[in-house]
Amino acid sequence: MTEPDARPLPALLLSAGLGTRLQPLTYLRAKAAVPINGEPLVVRSIRNLARFGIRDLVLNLHHKPATIAAVVGDGSDRGVRVRYSWEQPVLGSAGGPRHALPLLIDDQVDDQGDDQGDDHGDRGHGDFLIVNADTLTNLDIPALLARHRASEALVTMALIRNPKPDHYGGVLVSPDGWVTGFSPRRRSTETDTREPHPYHYIGVQVANARAFASLEDGVPYESVNALYPRLLAAQPKAIAAFISDASFLDIGTAADCLETSLTLADREGPSLIGDRADIHPTAALIRTAIWDDVTVQAGAVLRECVVGDGAVIPAGARFERCAIVPANGQLPGPAERLESDLIVKRL
Repeated sequence: MTEPDARPLPALLLSAGLGTRLQPLTYLRAKAAVPINGEPLVVRSIRNLARFGIRDLVLNLHHKPATIAAVVGDGSDRGVRVRYSWEQPVLGSAGGPRHALPLLIDDQVDDQGDDQGDDHGDRGHGDFLIVNADTLTNLDIPALLARHRASEALVTMALIRNPKPDHYGGVLVSPDGWVTGFSPRRRSTETDTREPHPYHYIGVQVANARAFASLEDGVPYESVNALYPRLLAAQPKAIAAFISDASFLDIGTAADCLETSLTLADREGPSLIGDRADIHPTAALIRTAIWDDVTVQAGAVLRECVVGDGAVIPAGARFERCAIVPANGQLPGPAERLESDLIVKRL
């Protein structure tokens, strides 16, 4: 993926988030451990990175960490090295990378000797990938890295044209390819005269350690909402844009989770029923994803649903466009209801 004498970059997979928009599914698993067409998101991300020769990975952990560690381990079965950066409290999209710097950067400094200086010296040393572990894309990572190295920016963000400006916030880009700011998602009745076609960040970036070095370790901090505007104020060309037509599949909500699972089932072949599922022959599953250890009793009908680990769907029950998980003593949250010891939320 790089020049013959270049050291492959390490990568930080951001997997510590609470996944509140994905509730109630994240009552059971961390967002990165949610299965998409039968395979956990984080496993898909690791496999994609390994395809580009990226084999030194750090995952940050906070919410439901065992659900991620159980499917990833040390990475050796996938030909990669995985280490973990533990967060308590959850440190956010900038605080998380700051906390993980010793794992990501020390090896690079050690490999190059002690003459690199506090900012990790020559261009390229101190760089690492940051990948959101909850999105899927076919991004050309070598091209992203080439753009970063040519730009000499602190951060290079992978962008596409914003497919849903009323759903996603925007990234503003100058004509010569530099990020100039960030805009909130638009309401359907609004327009933004500053930038008629803002871009959308697809969850992959290259950063240099210096971008996070000023932050206090262990203190929560956000990137787009706090750190990056500060970097731009100090240095207008701190953040480069890498614009492409890469695909982007979102897992932000339970509805996104189902839609992406169905999309990949069409491409890969369906793998929508998890391990040890017990589906009665008279039950009907229509465009539905079933996780592990689920029981669907006689005559039940599930249409466009996601059913979480261990749920028991009663005989004759009918659910349409719902996320369903066992209550296990959990009280229902906003827009959720309790039904037959299940927490149910409309998609």
